[in-house]
Amino acid sequence: MLGEYRIEGRRASEIAASVERGVGSGRLTPGQLLPPMRELAASLGVNPNTVAAAYRTLRERGVIETDGRRGSRVRPAPATTARGSIRVEAPEGVRDVSNGSPDPAVLPSLGAVLAEVAREYAERPPMYGEAPVDEEFARLARTAFDEGGVPAGPVGVASGSLDAVERVLAAHLKPGDAVAVEDPGWGSLLDLVPALGLRPVPVAVDDEGPLPGAVARALRAGARAVIVTDRAQNPTGACVTAGRAAELRAVLDGHPDVLLIEDDHGHGIVAQPLHPLADGRGRWVFVRSVAKAWGPDLRIAAFTGDPETVDRVLGRQRLGPGWVSRLLQRAVVHLWTTGAVDPAVVAASYGARRDGLVRALARRGVEAHGRSGMNVWVPVADETGAVARLLAAGWAVAPGARFRMDAGPAIRVTVSGITRGDIEPLADAVAYAAGPAPARSYG
Repeated sequence: MLGEYRIEGRRASEIAASVERGVGSGRLTPGQLLPPMRELAASLGVNPNTVAAAYRTLRERGVIETDGRRGSRVRPAPATTARGSIRVEAPEGVRDVSNGSPDPAVLPSLGAVLAEVAREYAERPPMYGEAPVDEEFARLARTAFDEGGVPAGPVGVASGSLDAVERVLAAHLKPGDAVAVEDPGWGSLLDLVPALGLRPVPVAVDDEGPLPGAVARALRAGARAVIVTDRAQNPTGACVTAGRAAELRAVLDGHPDVLLIEDDHGHGIVAQPLHPLADGRGRWVFVRSVAKAWGPDLRIAAFTGDPETVDRVLGRQRLGPGWVSRLLQRAVVHLWTTGAVDPAVVAASYGARRDGLVRALARRGVEAHGRSGMNVWVPVADETGAVARLLAAGWAVAPGARFRMDAGPAIRVTVSGITRGDIEPLADAVAYAAGPAPARSYG
């Protein structure tokens, strides 16, 4: 069953660690069936309850999954093998359009801002026991939420969107619960959900966001939470329209106990209006990071939601890191109040490159998606072959496997590192690598 690999240990922690070593080294491969608990207990000379505890730990860490009588298997994408490792390194002379990072040229300079914050700090350094959310940060974030039609709710701060999502899921769900996630979707999120011991349920998307029918099926299958990207969805660039938002709200209305998490990934970099799904009822959270428009290393995301959920998240946060640096919160306040970023200018910059590439590919008979944001998603027949051919042509793109579960093969191209002059030669290379693709949904 396990080939030459031998699981070892006498305690549950030792057995779990042995399995994780096997997965991490590649000697236990994704999908590989593990021994039944009683069989492994007999071979190790331990109580079956010890093995059961080890398997439970491995499920909670996202390393294995259990399907009733079919037994326990190594997950197809175990947490010890993050999707971020599915990447193409760009050798010298190859242009890297794979990393998903913003264009440094449109990010604000932080020197003067940090100097001003340091001056304020010198006059009155924050200490223990102060409010975890800077008052002015909360006021400005709440004003921006109101302008976007996000329901009323208290404001919290997390160390980026993924940190906020993790804390919200942990506040309400338990290991084994199902979570509806976009497919294709954010690779880090697709890693995080199983790492928390939760079960991701793929939901197909098109240019207007998650498909209502797919969300309905996930909810009927028992999903306890739904995660939706409102704008600039990574990797497809999908953007939820007013009509799609109304359809999704109608689906969610039939499941009032389901947790809704919205990630406004395109905040500050898109021209499309926001159409939030939350209506202020039930359990909901809306998250906005400053990463794409103001700088990834600021590690700041504002979130709001129903009072109970926000209180749970902030309460648990107090027991760990305590708070997100108020120095960084003040830096973001200065960026916001000085207009350091003009979202219209940034959106136009990314839009010209993104739309130009999509149009250039269409002229070459290649299907491509990128309604908003900084990424273009190109379905291909042979993902590995397309990545290799593009690398040979001088372009490093992201393999679609980093972002998908059931969705078909594709590649992701990040346009933030290209100029308008790059569009035609890049489109030629992609068309050669991908070949004409018939029109189809992402799924």
